[in-house]
Amino acid sequence: MPTETLYGTPVPNPTGGPLGGPRWDREPMVVGNKTYNDVTEDILAPAERLPNIPWLIGFGISGLLASIFIGAIVSGTLITGMGVHGVNHPVGWGVHIINFVFWIGIGHAGTLISAVLFLFRQKWRTGVNRAAEGMTIFAVATAGVFPAVHVGRSWFVYWMMPYPNHRYLWPNFNSPLVWDIFAISTYATISIFFWYMGLVPDFATMRDRAINPLRKKIYGAASLGWNFSNRAWRHWELACLILSGLATPLVLSVHTIVSFDFATAIVPGWHATIFPPYFVVGAIFSGFGMTVTLMVGIRWLFKLEDYITLNHMEAINKILLTTGMIVGFAYSTEFFMAAYSGSEWEGFIFRNRAFGTYWWAYWIMFSCNAFVPQVFWFKKARRSIPIMFVVSIFVNIGMWFERYVIVVTSLSEDFLPSNWGLYIMTPFDWALTVGAFGWFMSMFLLFCRVMPTVAIAEVKSVMDPDMGAGGPANNGGAHHG
Repeated sequence: MPTETLYGTPVPNPTGGPLGGPRWDREPMVVGNKTYNDVTEDILAPAERLPNIPWLIGFGISGLLASIFIGAIVSGTLITGMGVHGVNHPVGWGVHIINFVFWIGIGHAGTLISAVLFLFRQKWRTGVNRAAEGMTIFAVATAGVFPAVHVGRSWFVYWMMPYPNHRYLWPNFNSPLVWDIFAISTYATISIFFWYMGLVPDFATMRDRAINPLRKKIYGAASLGWNFSNRAWRHWELACLILSGLATPLVLSVHTIVSFDFATAIVPGWHATIFPPYFVVGAIFSGFGMTVTLMVGIRWLFKLEDYITLNHMEAINKILLTTGMIVGFAYSTEFFMAAYSGSEWEGFIFRNRAFGTYWWAYWIMFSCNAFVPQVFWFKKARRSIPIMFVVSIFVNIGMWFERYVIVVTSLSEDFLPSNWGLYIMTPFDWALTVGAFGWFMSMFLLFCRVMPTVAIAEVKSVMDPDMGAGGPANNGGAHHG
């Protein structure tokens, strides 16, 4: 059953229900009449064979952008100083904080897919959870670079940690900037443990299949002595359940604390109680936008259309549509609250966002995040690979501009006109912003080359046992009557 024949609707089972009535089954999570051996061969092929030409081209481009990213940090910020960037008075937070918040948000979809959907036993997550978990870790690794650079003297970045010292230098624990360190480090730690725990059975499979002695030793060490016993599976399931319970609150807490960086300030446009839920939903929205971008690429690059099916992509697009509407509602609510509050400064900031100096950034943000995803009301659009890829690119652009609008418009024109100033990104700012995508994609493409991008064990768990063992196909899911 090829993926093109999936309709995203239940199919009638000719055997009927237990009481003689009609019976409707879900369409299969894995298509193409795959056996368990086929699943292992197909998913491990990218890691066991030489890289193909598209991967080499993609990695070459990503590596070039990553080199620009590193070069901008070393030759610009570390050697010359923060003066090479566009930050000024009054816009002391520039592209570093914009990109920091953007990349932290990207990682939220991986946690939601891995932890929350695991607890709710959503089987469709099995095709996309591994790549989404990897996306989370690499996005957090990318985000962590920007605060370290933004402090100016990056070699003293360890001062932010509350370590015992003879100089009595202690962080201000009343500052949400310090809370960020604890929240994000916890988030990264749990995400890495969860990601690695899911990889252990697949590492064991790669160990047993490895011919090269070095590969066998590496994957053998990574598999932690996994032996595929019933006891090992039971302990593995329990560990995944515990980690899911630990990770689920992080979906809400991490970006809530990031929003406190703004909400606890008295700057107009920031000092709002709507920021925590607004940031959380926006993070999930941007994370799923990046997930669609990556899943479309993975399906094509590694020929995984039978495992990441149109049903998987449609489910993600439904979440994109839902969160996009919530984000658009939040934008409208901000304007209403500014008008309803009667605050002269709040009203000015939001009028200025839409019609002032940075009007173009605001309307790019609003159009990409609130209007473009509405195309997913139509089923054909939700199941069209070209349309969903284009929409995901617009979502990524729109969410970057959301952070730009929040940071720049509130700081550039605040309480006193004599304090106003423009923020203009320099070539170093552009190098950091564009290069960060290369830094992220380089890590992601390397991950795809050495580890399975789809969870082999979890995909097999949602297959028809008769089909997986090489038996007859499940006729109830093979056609629409």
